[in-house]
Amino acid sequence: MTSLRTLILQSCRIDGQIPTTQVGFFNLKNLEFLDLSSNTLSNNILQTIRTMPSLKTLWLQNCSLNGQLPTTQGLCDLNHLQELYMYDNDLIGFLPPCLANMTSLQRLYLSSNHLKIPMSLSPLYNLSKLKSFYGSGNEICAEEDDHNLTPKFQLESLSLSNGGQNTRAFPKFLYHQFSLQSLDLTNFQIKGEFPNWLIENNTYLKRLSLENCSLSGPFLLPKSSHVNLSFLSISMNHFQGQIPSEIRAHLPGLEVLLMSDNGFNGSIPSSLGNMSLMYELDLSNNSLQGQIPGWIGNMSSLEFLDLSRNNLSGPLPPRFNTSSKLRVVYLSRNKLQGPIAMAFYDSSEIFALDLSHNDLTGRIPEWIGRLSNLRFLLLSYNNLEGEIPIRLCRLDQLTVIDLSHNYLSGNILSWMISTHPFPFQYNSHDSMFSSQQSFEFTTKNVSLPYKGSIIQYLIGIDFSCNNFTGNIPPEIGNLSKIKALNLSHNSLTGPIPPTFWNLKEIESLDLSYNKLDGEIPPRLTELFSLEVFSVAHNNLSGKTPARVAQFATFDESCYKDNPFLCGEPLPKICAAVMPPSSTPTSTNNEDHGGFMNMEVFYVTFWVAYIMVLLVIGAVLYINPYWRRAWFHFIEVSINNCYYFLVDNLPILSKFGFS
Repeated sequence: MTSLRTLILQSCRIDGQIPTTQVGFFNLKNLEFLDLSSNTLSNNILQTIRTMPSLKTLWLQNCSLNGQLPTTQGLCDLNHLQELYMYDNDLIGFLPPCLANMTSLQRLYLSSNHLKIPMSLSPLYNLSKLKSFYGSGNEICAEEDDHNLTPKFQLESLSLSNGGQNTRAFPKFLYHQFSLQSLDLTNFQIKGEFPNWLIENNTYLKRLSLENCSLSGPFLLPKSSHVNLSFLSISMNHFQGQIPSEIRAHLPGLEVLLMSDNGFNGSIPSSLGNMSLMYELDLSNNSLQGQIPGWIGNMSSLEFLDLSRNNLSGPLPPRFNTSSKLRVVYLSRNKLQGPIAMAFYDSSEIFALDLSHNDLTGRIPEWIGRLSNLRFLLLSYNNLEGEIPIRLCRLDQLTVIDLSHNYLSGNILSWMISTHPFPFQYNSHDSMFSSQQSFEFTTKNVSLPYKGSIIQYLIGIDFSCNNFTGNIPPEIGNLSKIKALNLSHNSLTGPIPPTFWNLKEIESLDLSYNKLDGEIPPRLTELFSLEVFSVAHNNLSGKTPARVAQFATFDESCYKDNPFLCGEPLPKICAAVMPPSSTPTSTNNEDHGGFMNMEVFYVTFWVAYIMVLLVIGAVLYINPYWRRAWFHFIEVSINNCYYFLVDNLPILSKFGFS
């Protein structure tokens, strides 16, 4: 094996040390590439590796290595090593000074350990060939830079994210870098202005991430046009002022622009509409004003658009003409008004549409039914009315639909729910924006933001706080993967479908404030994932479910204001014989202050009254003797009333009745 140059033992379930006597590790004098990643190794592995003088590439990522970064065991003796990958381990301590002896090193990946890396990167200054250093996920230690020292390296890619605390200023070695292509300082607490000098000094810079760096002041563009910068993230800082109108002229190559969670105000510059390469734009959670510019629909490459949590007002743009690639549209929590008149022509790729928390009016438009790949539809907290369009039955990919807090009416469409099982598997293209996706959904009585990859596991329906009527479709019981179902605060009638026991993964079920009757299906106790449950303020009867499993944790508030319901945890004890489940005529206490259905009472009273009159009339018509007796009775009664009033009128006048 002395002539072997490449050895790959990735994910070979190696535990501990490698049996060197069997594979002849000590004789691999010409080995140049060694991959031991994704195994469980001890630090003694480096005693063996030091005997490989020709080694150029060493992969030791995800190997459960712990303790301090090895120095005396031969790592620094690998003079020909060009690439060292040791990320995703449990290494601790500072970078050893002997790393300066590894003068052939070009790529050093130490991310996701517990190392203490000096902000100046001074232990690496002597590595003149170093092109890439990844130290994210470690502790970046603040220190005073030596003004007399400059690094010998010219880095092409650098990542120090998730590290620095109160570092006060950009590391001084960055002022000497002119070949950077990728720089990631996410969560690096710098506290300064936007470093436009970084873009000016590094003309090949393609990616710049300064997210959550405590930067402030205006957004400063480079003095001249920079054609190579394609990715810029400055979200979660303290930038203020307007987004420069010259942004397209100075950064024409931008494909991704992330500027959320800042203090930008004013209108969205129209020059963004001419950035034909941009496929991701996030300006959310700022103080932007004015209308949604119609020119956004002309951005032919745009796939991800987030303008939520601003002060945008006025109507929605009428159409998105050429944005046929749009997949994610977030416009929630603005002041948008009028009907949902925009249409995404030739844009069947959309899988997320969030227009919630606005002042939109009118009906849910029919064109939404053409979005055949739609997974998330959120229209809550608006003023929408009317019935759910029948064309929404085409949305067979939905996993989350939230229509709550509107004025929608009609029946819940069983055909819409029963035609698909709410899919939950994603392909690789769907996860493209997993880190940027974010929307709110109420589950377990709490409105929570769902962000990132967790979204793909969220499956839910929220139709609460509307005017829906009719029965709950039993087909909902086919949604075996659903996590949250909220139909509360409507006017739904009929029983709780027994099919609900099939909702094996449901965590939150709210049917409160309706007019449901009948018994609570006893097999609901088989819903072992259920954490929040409420059927309060209905007309349910019979016995509460057995106090077993999750139902042992639900208190009286989950069942209150159901007058014919008994059993623990309610104070009402069930009698030996209970009224039939179909007899209760009570309605929502909140609506009428009692439990008698007054509509049913009035109808029954008048029907009975008319029937009595008809029966009396028929009898008098058929039998002449009873007819004469009846008229004689009426005549006597009238005379008696007359003489009674004449005799007692003087007495009544004394009491003011005259």
